[in-house]
Amino acid sequence: MFKRTLLVLGAVGGGFLIATAWPGATDALRTRLAQGGFPTFGPAATASPAPTAAAAPKPEEAPRDEPGLVRLTDDQVTKAGIRTDSVKGGRLARHLHVPGTIVPSANNTARIAVKTQGTVAELRKGLGDRVAKGEVVALLDSREIADTKSEYLAARLSAALQKTLYERDQSLWDKRISSEQQYLRSQASYEELKVKVDSARRKLTFLGLNPAEIEALPSLPAAQFERQEIRSPIAGKIVERRVDLGAAVGRDNLETELYSVVNLAQVWVDLSVSPGDLPLTREGQTVTVWTQATDERANGKIVFIGPVLDQNTRAARVVAELPNPEERWRPGSFVTAEIAVSDKPVRTLVPSEAIQTIGGKPTVFVKVEGGFEARPVGVGRSDDGNVEVTSGLEPGDEVVVANSFTLKAELGKSAAED
Repeated sequence: MFKRTLLVLGAVGGGFLIATAWPGATDALRTRLAQGGFPTFGPAATASPAPTAAAAPKPEEAPRDEPGLVRLTDDQVTKAGIRTDSVKGGRLARHLHVPGTIVPSANNTARIAVKTQGTVAELRKGLGDRVAKGEVVALLDSREIADTKSEYLAARLSAALQKTLYERDQSLWDKRISSEQQYLRSQASYEELKVKVDSARRKLTFLGLNPAEIEALPSLPAAQFERQEIRSPIAGKIVERRVDLGAAVGRDNLETELYSVVNLAQVWVDLSVSPGDLPLTREGQTVTVWTQATDERANGKIVFIGPVLDQNTRAARVVAELPNPEERWRPGSFVTAEIAVSDKPVRTLVPSEAIQTIGGKPTVFVKVEGGFEARPVGVGRSDDGNVEVTSGLEPGDEVVVANSFTLKAELGKSAAED
């Protein structure tokens, strides 16, 4: 009995020693030995091991997206502001961007002035009033006008009387009743008076009277001889009034201008073009003008290119004519102008926003079934807002033209997760 007890204690101690000091033992053997177990022989050694719990199946991996494909729901596309459009042909137009200023057209600007000394008797127009061509805008009292009208009427009466005498002497000479000398003297006097009438008429025209006014002078009351009507030479709007009622005007250091009239149906755009860009400009080129204040746009044409550079800015003056029927473009406004310097047709054209650089290559996102495909493309010429695609796209392909950077970010996020 004592002997058997020693054998059991030895076996347990040996098992514990093997379990702790035998690194090569299997986990099952080490555990069993540590628990005091030991190998058995015979039928017990061949018995089937105790059943263990079945291993849990591994979870299935989610299918991976194809490389370069971004999947977004319709709601995500809407929230991101992603917009697509079909690839099509178009024209590449290159532009020069230059600063400019709206100014009145020199062809549609006039100053209403007097050509004789006098006093302003009436002012019929004020600032901002519209006038028609030939409309009376002021009345002037002038002694010089009265004297010139009287001179004309006197010369006209003398010429009419001398014409009668000349015709009588001509008739008598034809009948050989009077002498030829008398006839020739009457003819010379008549021709001289005709010259005086023409001279007085030209003087009245110079002072501002039109032919109808001159012809009406014989029936004009004497009290109106000093009165002169001042008319506008063009249709437009009064933009400046320089005199007041009763002011003395005329020569000898007196004011001669009464009003300034501008027709704003057409305006000029003064552009400053650098010497390097000057060879690209020519008369007749289309110019698109816009202002940041109102974002209004209009098209005009270059009508003048200055041959001399400005000494201060070292830029050339280029003038474009701009239609302005609604008078939206006000003189003095600062604008930006685009001068079209080239215009060429291309087969495939996409907006510049559609091009993203991915992996050092120009790439566009093409709408395909299931999402958006990042497709490398070859690019050619470009203008201010579009790029020519030389390879990778065909007309009709639907590409992202707005907020494509969102897809680029999503593609980069997917690559980082991989």
